[in-house]
Amino acid sequence: MLEKMRKDVRILLVGEPKVGKTSLIMSLVSEEFPEVVPYRAEEITIPADVTPERVPTHIVDYSEAEQTDEQLFQEISKANVICIVYSVNSKKSIEKVTSHWIPLIIENTDKDSRVPLILVGNKSDLVEHSSMETILPIMNQYSEIETCVECSAKNLKNISELFYYAQKAVLHPTGPLYCPEKKNMKLLCVKALTRIFKISDLDNDGILNDHELNFFQRTCFNTPLEPQALEDVKNVVRKNMSDGVCDNGLTLKGFLFLHTLFIQRGRHETTWTVLRRFGYDDDLELNQDYLFPSLKVPPDCTTELNHNAYLFLQSVFDKHDKDRDCALSPEELRDLFDVFPYMPWGPDVNNTVCTNEQGWITYQGYLSQWTLTTYLDVQRCLEYLGYLGYSIVAEQESHAAGITVTRAKKIDLQKKQTQRSVFRCNVFGDIGSGKSGFLQAFLGTNLMRQKTINEEHRSYYAISTTYVYGQEKYLLLHEVFPDFDYLSDADLACDIVCLVYDVSNPYSFEYCAKVFKQYFMDSKTPCMMIAAKSDLQEVKQMYNCTPLEFCRRHKMPPPQYFTCNTTAAPSRDIYTKLTTMAMYPHARLRCMCTCNRCTFCLCQNFLNSELLQTVRAKLYAVVLRRHVSQADLRSSTFWLKASVGATVFAVLGFAMYRVLLKPR
Repeated sequence: MLEKMRKDVRILLVGEPKVGKTSLIMSLVSEEFPEVVPYRAEEITIPADVTPERVPTHIVDYSEAEQTDEQLFQEISKANVICIVYSVNSKKSIEKVTSHWIPLIIENTDKDSRVPLILVGNKSDLVEHSSMETILPIMNQYSEIETCVECSAKNLKNISELFYYAQKAVLHPTGPLYCPEKKNMKLLCVKALTRIFKISDLDNDGILNDHELNFFQRTCFNTPLEPQALEDVKNVVRKNMSDGVCDNGLTLKGFLFLHTLFIQRGRHETTWTVLRRFGYDDDLELNQDYLFPSLKVPPDCTTELNHNAYLFLQSVFDKHDKDRDCALSPEELRDLFDVFPYMPWGPDVNNTVCTNEQGWITYQGYLSQWTLTTYLDVQRCLEYLGYLGYSIVAEQESHAAGITVTRAKKIDLQKKQTQRSVFRCNVFGDIGSGKSGFLQAFLGTNLMRQKTINEEHRSYYAISTTYVYGQEKYLLLHEVFPDFDYLSDADLACDIVCLVYDVSNPYSFEYCAKVFKQYFMDSKTPCMMIAAKSDLQEVKQMYNCTPLEFCRRHKMPPPQYFTCNTTAAPSRDIYTKLTTMAMYPHARLRCMCTCNRCTFCLCQNFLNSELLQTVRAKLYAVVLRRHVSQADLRSSTFWLKASVGATVFAVLGFAMYRVLLKPR
């Protein structure tokens, strides 16, 4: 993310008549003192390519003789910086600076948008002494004053410097950074630089080593530091503070001291370059363009983190998991989010993703929560990546580079394949049907542990990984509030629908049947019926057909019996089936049970049996892996053997299928 600079600078010159305001402007433009000076110079625009800061600059003159007070007030409100010109040989013009001009400017500017002031002592060629002794108390009195410059329009002394300082006061103002009275940096500046230090501290050891310092230097100034220059910087810090350098690296105190030194020596641009590179604006707030880069997400598309973003988040986790237990303790989590202006994850997150026995978010849970945020609210994810400095550390143009926008779902359905990694399952069911238990079971939480969850910390989402044919995928479960008449588009938009009913409640199934008939019977979204609380006594459902008959009638898989009332973690088989159906909605899976009794299961077991695998391996070795010469390929005997082998294998398979089918 490139630093965002101001588009232009508007400089206004004010002061008493005949102090030389117009002469200063004309001397700058013509590079010679004008013989004839008008009452007021016309507005002058200096192109960006001839200014030190590469920013177009507008210079505006004021004349009491030609302009009204109303016009003056308008110019003051438009100015980015105001130069109050006085004559060094006129005490009256100096007195007017505090008695008239500064109060007038303060009165006509917004209190929240401070306009920097430059005091300009003109006609220094007429005196041998300096006016700085008189001006310094004024500078100390008003924090709005950036600096004071003594110059001469006649001798062209400090003319270009005057307008350079005026530009600098706008582009690199002192006010937001430093408090002259206390002689230290302001709190907002310290907070911003502390965040920058923590982002640059790639191993989170509290010290910027040479590698990290060079990374910081290259990031901000596009050039690394020579080894001797690095040592010189550290030596400066060592001489001024005892704890600024530790283990030959720069501590946070040393880092802050260096920037205080830059500001005190008038090198504000160094600190501002660093701040703007890390996304800060003139008010030391993170720029909205930095936090929320442009990202277009067409309808029917979803958002996911790409490989580079996951690598970055993994490195962030690793550097804060100090005890290497693959989980973040509350202290480690607070340390991770210390670069945020607020704590982004609440207690509900611990009931949304996988945690360890202590209730701490695991590595898998950490990545799952990031995946969830990206899927549900990509703008929030971009904001979070901005706080962590993703575009800077990963050296990307913006945080949007870490997001993948998937292709439209209708294209996936047409092509009968998908490249998505996150699948959403909306869970419907009547009150008390077991939806919450179904979500928590996905995270490995059995019924006993679920009873300890605080109702205020309850989550309506659960996300974790499943494996489908060896591929890791994320399944996102969303519990839909059981209000049949007010289901929103978000409640209906998903990859698979899960209809949960309580086997022990005779009226529980009716709600699932109504939801299916009203919203999903004619849709292409696959649906699965979950017979929850299967550890309890099953009762007849008060509906015109049984759940099994309902599923057969609507070409759905049979109801899947499920319970989370287990001693160990509940079975995850059902979640793998859900993910598989979400990935392949076009595929009609003939059986979704694991009963080992039906024909489908028996055939599947036979196909996966060790006997068949051995026969297949030997056949493969004989027919395909043996050395086949050109003579063999021309021999009819070889092809006869291959054909007979294939035929025997097919007949054997069909006979076995008939044998298994007969008992059914």
